[in-house]
Amino acid sequence: MPAIRKPTAIEARALSRRLLRWYDGHRRRLPWRAEPGERAEPYRVWLSEIMLQQTTVAAVKPYFEAFLERWPSVGDLARANIDEVLTLWQGLGYYARARNLHRCAGVLRDRHGGRLPEGEAELRALPGIGRYSAAAIAAIAFGRRAVVVDGNVERVIARLYGLKTPLPKAKKEIGILADRLTPARRPGDYAQAIMDLGATVCTPRRPSCGLCPWSGSCAAEASGAPEALPRRVRKKARPLRRGVAFWAARSDGAILLRRRHDAGLLGGMIEIPSTAWHLDGWTPEAARAFAPLPARWRDLDGVVRCGFTHFELELIVLAARVPKGRRAPPGMFWWPLDRLGEQALPTVMKKIVAHAGPSTFAGGAPVRAGPGRAPR
Repeated sequence: MPAIRKPTAIEARALSRRLLRWYDGHRRRLPWRAEPGERAEPYRVWLSEIMLQQTTVAAVKPYFEAFLERWPSVGDLARANIDEVLTLWQGLGYYARARNLHRCAGVLRDRHGGRLPEGEAELRALPGIGRYSAAAIAAIAFGRRAVVVDGNVERVIARLYGLKTPLPKAKKEIGILADRLTPARRPGDYAQAIMDLGATVCTPRRPSCGLCPWSGSCAAEASGAPEALPRRVRKKARPLRRGVAFWAARSDGAILLRRRHDAGLLGGMIEIPSTAWHLDGWTPEAARAFAPLPARWRDLDGVVRCGFTHFELELIVLAARVPKGRRAPPGMFWWPLDRLGEQALPTVMKKIVAHAGPSTFAGGAPVRAGPGRAPR
Protein backbone atom coordinates (compact mmCIF):
# COMPACT_ATOMS: atom_id res chain seq x y z
CA MET A 1 0.00 0.00 0.00
CA PRO A 2 1.51 3.36 -0.93
CA ALA A 3 2.19 5.80 1.89
CA ILE A 4 -0.63 8.22 2.54
CA ARG A 5 -0.31 11.66 4.06
CA LYS A 6 -2.26 11.73 7.27
CA PRO A 7 -3.69 15.09 8.22
CA THR A 8 -1.97 16.68 11.20
CA ALA A 9 -3.93 16.92 14.43
CA ILE A 10 -4.54 20.61 13.77
CA GLU A 11 -5.75 19.93 10.20
CA ALA A 12 -8.02 17.12 11.37
CA ARG A 13 -9.60 19.27 14.09
CA ALA A 14 -10.20 22.09 11.64
CA LEU A 15 -11.89 19.76 9.13
CA SER A 16 -14.11 18.10 11.74
CA ARG A 17 -15.15 21.50 13.15
CA ARG A 18 -16.09 22.76 9.69
CA LEU A 19 -18.14 19.64 9.08
CA LEU A 20 -19.93 19.90 12.43
CA ARG A 21 -20.78 23.57 11.81
CA TRP A 22 -22.24 22.58 8.45
CA TYR A 23 -24.18 19.74 10.08
CA ASP A 24 -25.69 22.06 12.68
CA GLY A 25 -27.28 24.04 9.88
CA HIS A 26 -28.02 21.30 7.35
CA ARG A 27 -28.69 18.08 9.25
CA ARG A 28 -31.42 15.86 7.87
CA ARG A 29 -34.47 15.29 10.05
CA LEU A 30 -34.95 11.54 10.23
CA PRO A 31 -37.44 9.57 12.35
CA TRP A 32 -34.67 7.74 14.22
CA ARG A 33 -32.45 10.76 14.75
CA ALA A 34 -32.48 12.79 17.99
CA GLU A 35 -33.22 16.49 17.75
CA PRO A 36 -30.44 18.94 18.70
CA GLY A 37 -29.92 18.88 22.45
CA GLU A 38 -31.74 15.56 22.88
CA ARG A 39 -30.17 12.22 23.73
CA ALA A 40 -30.44 9.53 21.10
CA GLU A 41 -32.67 6.55 21.89
CA PRO A 42 -30.44 3.42 21.54
CA TYR A 43 -33.31 1.19 20.39
CA ARG A 44 -34.16 3.57 17.54
CA VAL A 45 -30.51 3.89 16.55
CA TRP A 46 -29.99 0.11 16.49
CA LEU A 47 -33.20 -0.56 14.58
CA SER A 48 -32.41 2.09 11.97
CA GLU A 49 -28.80 0.99 11.50
CA ILE A 50 -29.83 -2.62 10.83
CA MET A 51 -32.52 -1.51 8.39
CA LEU A 52 -30.18 0.90 6.60
CA GLN A 53 -27.63 -1.78 5.73
CA GLN A 54 -27.52 -1.87 1.91
CA THR A 55 -30.79 0.09 1.76
CA THR A 56 -31.65 3.75 1.20
CA VAL A 57 -33.03 6.17 3.77
CA ALA A 58 -36.13 6.74 1.63
CA ALA A 59 -36.88 3.01 1.54
CA VAL A 60 -36.30 2.53 5.27
CA LYS A 61 -38.46 5.35 6.66
CA PRO A 62 -41.88 3.67 6.35
CA TYR A 63 -40.53 0.33 7.60
CA PHE A 64 -38.90 1.96 10.60
CA GLU A 65 -42.11 3.74 11.54
CA ALA A 66 -44.17 0.56 11.10
CA PHE A 67 -41.75 -1.47 13.27
CA LEU A 68 -41.65 1.18 15.96
CA GLU A 69 -45.44 1.39 16.09
CA ARG A 70 -45.75 -2.41 16.28
CA TRP A 71 -42.82 -3.04 18.64
CA PRO A 72 -41.85 0.16 20.50
CA SER A 73 -39.19 -1.48 22.70
CA VAL A 74 -36.60 -4.24 22.72
CA GLY A 75 -38.88 -6.34 24.90
CA ASP A 76 -41.80 -5.96 22.52
CA LEU A 77 -39.65 -7.05 19.58
CA ALA A 78 -38.23 -10.00 21.54
CA ARG A 79 -41.76 -11.24 22.27
CA ALA A 80 -42.82 -10.98 18.61
CA ASN A 81 -43.27 -14.04 16.44
CA ILE A 82 -40.56 -14.31 13.78
CA ASP A 83 -43.25 -14.70 11.10
CA GLU A 84 -44.70 -11.33 12.10
CA VAL A 85 -41.26 -9.75 11.85
CA LEU A 86 -40.54 -11.26 8.44
CA THR A 87 -43.97 -10.26 7.13
CA LEU A 88 -43.53 -6.63 8.17
CA TRP A 89 -40.02 -6.72 6.63
CA GLN A 90 -41.37 -7.75 3.20
CA GLY A 91 -39.92 -5.62 0.42
CA LEU A 92 -36.89 -4.40 2.40
CA GLY A 93 -34.72 -7.31 1.25
CA TYR A 94 -31.72 -9.07 2.82
CA TYR A 95 -34.00 -10.99 5.16
CA ALA A 96 -31.16 -12.32 7.32
CA ARG A 97 -31.16 -8.82 8.84
CA ALA A 98 -34.72 -9.33 10.08
CA ARG A 99 -33.93 -12.75 11.55
CA ASN A 100 -30.82 -11.41 13.29
CA LEU A 101 -32.75 -8.37 14.52
CA HIS A 102 -35.27 -10.66 16.19
CA ARG A 103 -32.54 -12.93 17.61
CA CYS A 104 -30.64 -9.93 18.91
CA ALA A 105 -33.74 -8.60 20.69
CA GLY A 106 -34.02 -11.94 22.50
CA VAL A 107 -30.36 -11.83 23.53
CA LEU A 108 -30.72 -8.25 24.77
CA ARG A 109 -33.77 -9.22 26.81
CA ASP A 110 -32.23 -12.39 28.28
CA ARG A 111 -28.63 -11.25 28.87
CA HIS A 112 -28.58 -7.46 28.96
CA GLY A 113 -31.78 -6.48 30.73
CA GLY A 114 -33.31 -5.26 27.46
CA ARG A 115 -30.58 -2.64 26.96
CA LEU A 116 -27.95 -2.31 24.27
CA PRO A 117 -24.37 -2.40 25.58
CA GLU A 118 -22.35 0.77 24.97
CA GLY A 119 -18.99 -0.65 23.85
CA GLU A 120 -18.10 -1.68 20.31
CA ALA A 121 -16.75 -5.08 21.36
CA GLU A 122 -19.91 -5.94 23.31
CA LEU A 123 -22.09 -4.73 20.46
CA ARG A 124 -20.19 -6.82 17.90
CA ALA A 125 -20.88 -9.94 19.96
CA LEU A 126 -24.60 -9.54 19.29
CA PRO A 127 -26.41 -11.20 16.34
CA GLY A 128 -26.43 -9.10 13.17
CA ILE A 129 -24.13 -6.34 14.45
CA GLY A 130 -20.85 -6.08 12.55
CA ARG A 131 -17.95 -3.63 12.63
CA TYR A 132 -19.78 -0.72 10.98
CA SER A 133 -23.04 -1.13 12.93
CA ALA A 134 -21.22 -1.45 16.25
CA ALA A 135 -19.26 1.74 15.60
CA ALA A 136 -22.36 3.65 14.48
CA ILE A 137 -24.43 2.56 17.50
CA ALA A 138 -21.60 3.28 19.95
CA ALA A 139 -21.04 6.75 18.50
CA ILE A 140 -24.62 7.86 17.81
CA ALA A 141 -26.48 6.20 20.69
CA PHE A 142 -23.83 6.49 23.41
CA GLY A 143 -21.45 9.26 22.38
CA ARG A 144 -18.46 6.91 22.26
CA ARG A 145 -15.60 7.85 19.96
CA ALA A 146 -15.86 5.23 17.20
CA VAL A 147 -14.72 5.27 13.59
CA VAL A 148 -17.83 4.95 11.42
CA VAL A 149 -17.20 4.08 7.77
CA ASP A 150 -20.01 3.26 5.34
CA GLY A 151 -20.25 3.74 1.59
CA ASN A 152 -20.90 7.46 1.91
CA VAL A 153 -17.88 7.93 4.17
CA GLU A 154 -15.66 5.95 1.80
CA ARG A 155 -16.63 8.20 -1.09
CA VAL A 156 -16.16 11.44 0.85
CA ILE A 157 -12.74 10.53 2.21
CA ALA A 158 -11.49 9.07 -1.07
CA ARG A 159 -12.35 12.38 -2.74
CA LEU A 160 -11.08 14.58 0.08
CA TYR A 161 -7.62 13.01 -0.11
CA GLY A 162 -7.65 12.06 -3.80
CA LEU A 163 -7.07 8.37 -3.14
CA LYS A 164 -6.16 6.52 -6.33
CA THR A 165 -6.33 3.02 -4.82
CA PRO A 166 -9.58 1.45 -6.03
CA LEU A 167 -12.22 0.10 -3.69
CA PRO A 168 -12.37 -2.31 -2.00
CA LYS A 169 -8.55 -2.24 -1.74
CA ALA A 170 -8.69 1.34 -0.47
CA LYS A 171 -10.69 0.43 2.65
CA LYS A 172 -7.61 0.22 4.88
CA GLU A 173 -6.35 3.66 3.76
CA ILE A 174 -9.80 5.14 4.23
CA GLY A 175 -10.07 3.63 7.70
CA ILE A 176 -6.77 5.23 8.74
CA LEU A 177 -7.87 8.64 7.49
CA ALA A 178 -11.36 8.31 8.98
CA ASP A 179 -9.81 7.53 12.36
CA ARG A 180 -7.64 10.62 12.13
CA LEU A 181 -10.62 12.86 11.36
CA THR A 182 -13.03 11.47 13.97
CA PRO A 183 -13.19 13.86 16.93
CA ALA A 184 -13.47 12.92 20.58
CA ARG A 185 -16.15 15.60 21.02
CA ARG A 186 -19.56 14.97 19.42
CA PRO A 187 -18.50 11.72 17.69
CA GLY A 188 -22.12 10.74 17.05
CA ASP A 189 -22.91 14.04 15.36
CA TYR A 190 -19.69 13.80 13.37
CA ALA A 191 -20.61 10.29 12.15
CA GLN A 192 -24.05 11.46 11.06
CA ALA A 193 -22.59 14.63 9.55
CA ILE A 194 -20.14 12.86 7.24
CA MET A 195 -22.82 10.37 6.19
CA ASP A 196 -25.23 13.24 5.48
CA LEU A 197 -22.49 14.97 3.49
CA GLY A 198 -22.06 11.92 1.29
CA ALA A 199 -25.80 11.41 0.88
CA THR A 200 -26.75 15.00 0.03
CA VAL A 201 -23.68 16.90 -1.24
CA CYS A 202 -20.79 14.57 -2.12
CA THR A 203 -23.07 12.31 -4.14
CA PRO A 204 -21.83 9.60 -6.54
CA ARG A 205 -22.77 11.68 -9.57
CA ARG A 206 -22.69 15.46 -9.95
CA PRO A 207 -21.48 16.31 -6.44
CA SER A 208 -22.34 19.84 -5.28
CA CYS A 209 -18.80 20.92 -4.43
CA GLY A 210 -19.81 24.56 -4.02
CA LEU A 211 -22.06 23.61 -1.07
CA CYS A 212 -19.49 21.42 0.67
CA PRO A 213 -17.96 22.54 3.97
CA TRP A 214 -14.68 20.95 2.83
CA SER A 215 -14.60 22.90 -0.43
CA GLY A 216 -11.13 24.28 -0.94
CA SER A 217 -9.56 21.39 0.97
CA CYS A 218 -10.69 18.57 -1.33
CA ALA A 219 -8.23 16.97 -3.75
CA ALA A 220 -10.99 15.63 -6.01
CA GLU A 221 -12.59 19.07 -6.29
CA ALA A 222 -9.21 20.55 -7.20
CA SER A 223 -8.79 17.94 -9.93
CA GLY A 224 -11.93 19.18 -11.69
CA ALA A 225 -13.42 15.67 -11.89
CA PRO A 226 -14.61 14.73 -8.38
CA GLU A 227 -17.04 12.11 -9.71
CA ALA A 228 -14.06 10.06 -10.96
CA LEU A 229 -13.36 9.03 -7.36
CA PRO A 230 -13.46 6.66 -5.68
CA ARG A 231 -12.11 4.22 -8.20
CA ARG A 232 -13.49 0.70 -8.06
CA VAL A 233 -12.31 -2.71 -9.13
CA ARG A 234 -14.59 -3.87 -11.92
CA LYS A 235 -17.02 -6.46 -10.61
CA LYS A 236 -17.27 -9.85 -12.24
CA ALA A 237 -20.50 -10.65 -14.02
CA ARG A 238 -22.91 -12.48 -11.75
CA PRO A 239 -23.53 -16.10 -12.74
CA LEU A 240 -26.98 -17.15 -13.93
CA ARG A 241 -28.79 -19.87 -11.99
CA ARG A 242 -31.96 -21.58 -13.13
CA GLY A 243 -34.72 -23.53 -11.47
CA VAL A 244 -38.36 -24.58 -11.72
CA ALA A 245 -41.16 -23.41 -9.40
CA PHE A 246 -44.33 -25.42 -8.85
CA TRP A 247 -47.54 -23.40 -8.68
CA ALA A 248 -50.15 -25.76 -7.25
CA ALA A 249 -53.65 -24.27 -6.96
CA ARG A 250 -56.46 -26.11 -5.21
CA SER A 251 -59.98 -25.72 -6.52
CA ASP A 252 -61.00 -23.82 -3.38
CA GLY A 253 -58.50 -21.05 -4.14
CA ALA A 254 -55.65 -22.23 -1.91
CA ILE A 255 -52.00 -22.26 -3.02
CA LEU A 256 -49.33 -24.71 -1.91
CA LEU A 257 -46.53 -23.11 0.15
CA ARG A 258 -43.62 -24.18 2.31
CA ARG A 259 -41.07 -22.57 4.62
CA ARG A 260 -37.41 -22.41 3.60
CA HIS A 261 -34.74 -23.70 5.95
CA ASP A 262 -33.64 -21.12 8.51
CA ALA A 263 -30.04 -21.19 7.31
CA GLY A 264 -28.94 -19.80 3.96
CA LEU A 265 -30.48 -17.51 1.38
CA LEU A 266 -34.01 -16.30 2.26
CA GLY A 267 -33.82 -18.46 5.39
CA GLY A 268 -37.12 -18.89 7.24
CA MET A 269 -39.14 -17.21 4.49
CA ILE A 270 -42.28 -18.66 2.91
CA GLU A 271 -41.92 -19.81 -0.67
CA ILE A 272 -43.60 -21.44 -3.64
CA PRO A 273 -42.07 -24.95 -3.79
CA SER A 274 -39.24 -25.17 -6.31
CA THR A 275 -36.28 -27.23 -7.39
CA ALA A 276 -32.78 -26.33 -6.32
CA TRP A 277 -31.30 -23.37 -8.22
CA HIS A 278 -28.43 -24.67 -10.37
CA LEU A 279 -25.94 -23.05 -12.71
CA ASP A 280 -26.68 -25.61 -15.41
CA GLY A 281 -30.44 -25.15 -15.15
CA TRP A 282 -33.42 -27.50 -15.37
CA THR A 283 -35.73 -28.63 -18.12
CA PRO A 284 -39.43 -28.86 -17.25
CA GLU A 285 -39.30 -32.56 -18.08
CA ALA A 286 -36.52 -33.26 -15.60
CA ALA A 287 -38.11 -31.03 -12.96
CA ARG A 288 -41.43 -32.90 -12.98
CA ALA A 289 -39.76 -35.72 -11.08
CA PHE A 290 -39.29 -33.27 -8.18
CA ALA A 291 -42.84 -31.92 -8.18
CA PRO A 292 -44.28 -31.63 -4.65
CA LEU A 293 -47.35 -33.73 -5.50
CA PRO A 294 -48.71 -35.77 -8.42
CA ALA A 295 -50.73 -33.64 -10.84
CA ARG A 296 -50.99 -32.65 -14.50
CA TRP A 297 -48.25 -30.03 -14.53
CA ARG A 298 -48.20 -27.61 -17.44
CA ASP A 299 -45.55 -25.10 -18.47
CA LEU A 300 -46.44 -21.43 -18.20
CA ASP A 301 -45.12 -19.10 -20.88
CA GLY A 302 -42.16 -16.92 -20.00
CA VAL A 303 -39.78 -17.00 -17.04
CA VAL A 304 -39.49 -15.23 -13.69
CA ARG A 305 -36.26 -13.27 -13.25
CA CYS A 306 -34.77 -11.92 -10.05
CA GLY A 307 -31.36 -10.56 -9.12
CA PHE A 308 -29.51 -11.48 -5.93
CA THR A 309 -26.25 -10.12 -4.58
CA HIS A 310 -24.08 -12.88 -6.02
CA PHE A 311 -26.15 -14.31 -8.88
CA GLU A 312 -29.04 -13.82 -11.27
CA LEU A 313 -31.97 -16.22 -11.20
CA GLU A 314 -34.39 -17.45 -13.86
CA LEU A 315 -37.31 -19.66 -12.92
CA ILE A 316 -39.62 -21.61 -15.19
CA VAL A 317 -43.06 -22.07 -13.61
CA LEU A 318 -45.07 -25.29 -13.82
CA ALA A 319 -48.71 -24.95 -12.79
CA ALA A 320 -51.33 -27.52 -11.80
CA ARG A 321 -54.87 -27.57 -10.46
CA VAL A 322 -55.76 -30.10 -7.78
CA PRO A 323 -59.14 -30.89 -6.20
CA LYS A 324 -60.40 -29.37 -2.97
CA GLY A 325 -59.45 -31.48 0.01
CA ARG A 326 -56.06 -32.58 -1.32
CA ARG A 327 -53.70 -32.83 1.64
CA ALA A 328 -50.48 -30.88 1.62
CA PRO A 329 -47.27 -32.93 1.43
CA PRO A 330 -45.14 -33.10 4.60
CA GLY A 331 -43.52 -29.76 5.42
CA MET A 332 -45.93 -27.82 3.19
CA PHE A 333 -49.32 -26.18 3.67
CA TRP A 334 -52.22 -24.71 1.72
CA TRP A 335 -52.95 -21.00 2.01
CA PRO A 336 -55.73 -18.84 0.46
CA LEU A 337 -54.47 -17.01 -2.62
CA ASP A 338 -56.30 -13.82 -1.66
CA ARG A 339 -54.49 -13.77 1.72
CA LEU A 340 -50.93 -14.21 0.47
CA GLY A 341 -50.14 -10.71 1.73
CA GLU A 342 -50.24 -12.15 5.27
CA GLN A 343 -47.28 -14.41 4.55
CA ALA A 344 -43.60 -13.44 4.54
CA LEU A 345 -42.95 -13.80 0.82
CA PRO A 346 -39.62 -12.55 -0.56
CA THR A 347 -39.59 -10.57 -3.79
CA VAL A 348 -38.79 -13.54 -6.02
CA MET A 349 -41.86 -15.38 -4.70
CA LYS A 350 -44.06 -12.34 -5.26
CA LYS A 351 -42.85 -12.34 -8.86
CA ILE A 352 -43.92 -15.96 -9.19
CA VAL A 353 -47.34 -15.04 -7.78
CA ALA A 354 -47.68 -12.19 -10.28
CA HIS A 355 -46.57 -14.48 -13.11
CA ALA A 356 -48.74 -17.48 -12.27
CA GLY A 357 -51.67 -15.99 -10.37
CA PRO A 358 -53.73 -14.80 -13.38
CA SER A 359 -53.59 -18.34 -14.79
CA THR A 360 -55.14 -19.86 -11.63
CA PHE A 361 -58.83 -20.75 -11.60
CA ALA A 362 -60.96 -21.62 -8.61
CA GLY A 363 -64.58 -22.55 -9.03
CA GLY A 364 -64.46 -21.70 -12.73
CA ALA A 365 -63.57 -18.02 -12.17
CA PRO A 366 -60.16 -16.46 -12.40
CA VAL A 367 -58.51 -15.63 -9.09
CA ARG A 368 -56.33 -12.57 -8.87
CA ALA A 369 -52.88 -12.95 -7.40
CA GLY A 370 -52.59 -11.01 -4.16
CA PRO A 371 -48.95 -10.70 -3.11
CA GLY A 372 -49.87 -8.02 -0.59
CA ARG A 373 -48.27 -4.65 -0.02
CA ALA A 374 -45.11 -3.97 1.84
CA PRO A 375 -45.60 -1.54 4.75
CA ARG A 376 -44.76 1.58 2.79
